[in-house]
This record gives sequence, C-alpha cells and structure tokens, in this order.
Amino acid sequence: MAENIADKEALKAQKDAEKAAKKAKQDRIKQSKPKKEGNVLSRAGKTVKKFWKDFIGTVKKIVWPSGKQVLKNSLVVLATILVIGLVVFGIDRGLSFVISQGSKLAVSAGEQFRAEDETTEGTPAEETSAEEETSAEEETSAEEETSAEEETSAVEETSAEEETSAEEE
Repeated sequence: MAENIADKEALKAQKDAEKAAKKAKQDRIKQSKPKKEGNVLSRAGKTVKKFWKDFIGTVKKIVWPSGKQVLKNSLVVLATILVIGLVVFGIDRGLSFVISQGSKLAVSAGEQFRAEDETTEGTPAEETSAEEETSAEEETSAEEETSAEEETSAVEETSAEEETSAEEE
C-alpha cells in the first residue's frame, strides 16, 4: 500500500513539473513577441516599405544575360523544337501507314472469308454474280415497263381532254 501511495505522489509530481514547463515556455513566447507599435495603417505602411526595399535589393543582385547569350539560347530552343517536331511527325506517319495497311489487310481477309463461305454453301461466286445481274436486269425492265405505262396513260388522258374540248365547241 505504501508503494501505491508513493507511485501516486510520483505521478502527481511529474504532472506538476510538466505544467510548470509548459507555463515557462508560454512566458518565454510572450516575452519574445514584440509589442505592436502604432495603428494598423502605420504598420501596413512599414510592411510595404520593407517589401519594396527587399525587392529592389533582390533586383540589384540579378545578373542579366548578354544579347549573344539570349540569341544562342533562343537558337538552341528552336533547334530542339524542330527536332522534336520531326520525331513526332515521323512517328505519326509511321503509325498512320501501319493502320492503313492493317485495314487493307482486314478488308482483303474479309473478302476471302466471304468467297470461301459462298463456295462452301454450294453456290459458286460466278453463279451468284450472274443471278445478281439477272435480277438487276429484271428490275430495270420492270421500271421501263412502268414508265412506258405512265406515258401511255398520260397520252390517253391528253387525247381524252382534246376530245372533250372538241365536243364542247
């Protein structure tokens, strides 16, 4: 039991020491902060004045390149852009060629498969095209007959109108 009491007292002393350390730290921070002098506008004016003073000091430290250095660097940049542009152009042309050849190959392969399918069905490709030509000719002749019938009916209507007008007179 005596040990428990001693442990409790030790923990309490440790907490008290931590609180005292925090308080001392806060006191040091308060003392290190300068007191604000003047109103808001005067502090803002001092801040702006300090900024411009630092800015001018930094600008004076800048080392500006000579005209020859600027020209040389500009030519290096232009040459680099030209080389990269040519590389991208070459890659683009190469990929375009590969894609076009691939599509041509796919179309020819598709035509071969269609031809093979037609021959395996028992209908040769030549007979199919002959049948297509025959059906196309039949459609054309049917269209011609229809247009001939329309012309005949138009002529009959005209002659009927002439007869009607002749009878009225």
